[in-house]
Amino acid sequence: MRARSTGGTIGTVGVVTLVLAALLGSAYALGRSMLPDHSRPPTGTSAQVNGVHYADQPADPVAPPADPDGAGPDPDVPQQAGGGDGPFGSHASTGSGEVALTFDDGPDPTYTPQVLDALREYGVKATFCVVGENAQDHPDLVRAIVADGHTLCNHSWHHDVLLGKRSPALIRADLIRTNEAIHAAVPDARISYFRQPGGAWTYPVVSVAEGLGMTPLHWTVDPNDWQLPGAAKITATVTGETGPGAIVLMHDAGGDRQGTVDALRRILPDLTSRFRLAALPVDGAS
Repeated sequence: MRARSTGGTIGTVGVVTLVLAALLGSAYALGRSMLPDHSRPPTGTSAQVNGVHYADQPADPVAPPADPDGAGPDPDVPQQAGGGDGPFGSHASTGSGEVALTFDDGPDPTYTPQVLDALREYGVKATFCVVGENAQDHPDLVRAIVADGHTLCNHSWHHDVLLGKRSPALIRADLIRTNEAIHAAVPDARISYFRQPGGAWTYPVVSVAEGLGMTPLHWTVDPNDWQLPGAAKITATVTGETGPGAIVLMHDAGGDRQGTVDALRRILPDLTSRFRLAALPVDGAS
């Protein structure tokens, strides 16, 4: 009888132990399900981790970069600046009902003259975001842009997508070098805007641009013409997405831009029938 009783007790304890283990396992699983899963990217974000690519936009504020020369942060450059409606306080609209066409990466001896001819045909003024080394190589085209009444924009010396992650001193040197190349062609030209290559804005690059008297210029409509989607696709995106106050991004250099030129000749009659197209003001955005 005693042996039988002991066996029953052991059996009962075993059953209770299994029940408790099952309950604890369920509780653990429930608790895990309520915690965020850091093993996969949040919904709506990209899993791409190979660095910034052309025309990518940073999703979150970037911490001020380390100063490679060891001098520490520049006390004259605030780490948060900008009062616009775009990323990191850049400006992504004209602030009025006017539409602004902007052209990046030039000047280019093949495509910039074609863009200028098309704009001239329709009496449209635009904004050209020029790369410093291209301005140095083609000063005659910088002069042609200014002679036609278009606005100039600094687009860095060598289209450095990572420029915003460099020290404020290096950012400033890059922007000044680009401005000097532009002024070598047109000494009295007003350079009122800066556009960060790839739209890879940071607070330091916005701050430095503003400190040099340039408005950080983003965009509203991007047809991704740099990916060579063809004139029809570029035209459909620009005409379909442009509204009052839009800043349209296109390119007159940096690759084969014939598709952009061909699209522009279709875009201009449509947009001029619906909006007032104007160059961004030389005094910068308000």
